[in-house]
Parts: sequence; C-alpha cells; structure tokens
Amino acid sequence: MTAASAQRWPELPYAAWKDTRDTLHLWTQVVGKVRLALTPWLNHSWHVALYVTARGLTTSPIPYGQKTKTIGKAGIYPVPA
Repeated sequence: MTAASAQRWPELPYAAWKDTRDTLHLWTQVVGKVRLALTPWLNHSWHVALYVTARGLTTSPIPYGQKTKTIGKAGIYPVPA
C-alpha cells in the first residue's frame, strides 16, 4: 500500500464493525428469502438482487397480492401507482 492510498481510506478494524456486519448479513438473507418466495424467477436469481440507494439497500418492486411493495433498510414501502 502506498502512502497516498493509505491517506484516502480510514482504518476499518474488523472487531469494531463485526456486529454491524453480522446484522446486515442476516437482514439481506431475510430480504432475499422474501424475494425468492414472492417474485417470479429470472435466470441466475437476478430477481433477488438488492440495490444501493442514498438511504441504504432496497429491492425493486415485489408483487404482493394486488399491490407491489419494496423492502428497504428503513422498512417496507408501497410502490406509488
């Protein structure tokens, strides 16, 4: 690692963020299982992808009965018509 690249990135000691990593990992697994159950299948599980937004991770619209919803890090949201 060069001196210039060391200045760009802050230290990220594993022990300090392990609990956050574990929580995020479990959350993404739960959301993935919900998407697997409710979304029509696409090649290579592309229908289960999560997307990065300014608020965190989210899904594309998920069909749920007559409505569609998205799941984001802050909750479940109805999709505007």
